[in-house]
Amino acid sequence: MSEQDDERREFDLRWADAAEHKEPSARARMLAARWKENPPQPQPFRADPERVGPRRSSWVSTAIVLGCVAAVILLLGYAQYRAPY
Repeated sequence: MSEQDDERREFDLRWADAAEHKEPSARARMLAARWKENPPQPQPFRADPERVGPRRSSWVSTAIVLGCVAAVILLLGYAQYRAPY
């Protein structure tokens, strides 16, 4: 592209950005049409998701992870100890 094309393209972008009326995107038009007939129900901000089960505390999760890491270290050490030289 030549420098003149760059300037023309920049001018076109400035002209488009300065437009008084901007057409909404296809998704915005689709949602507006859908909501006109069936408006969405109001939702609280950061609504609580459905709880699946009781949550564990972070300490329990940390202990499980550290226990698994220790078990892997011991297993690898035992395998190396038993391996023939």
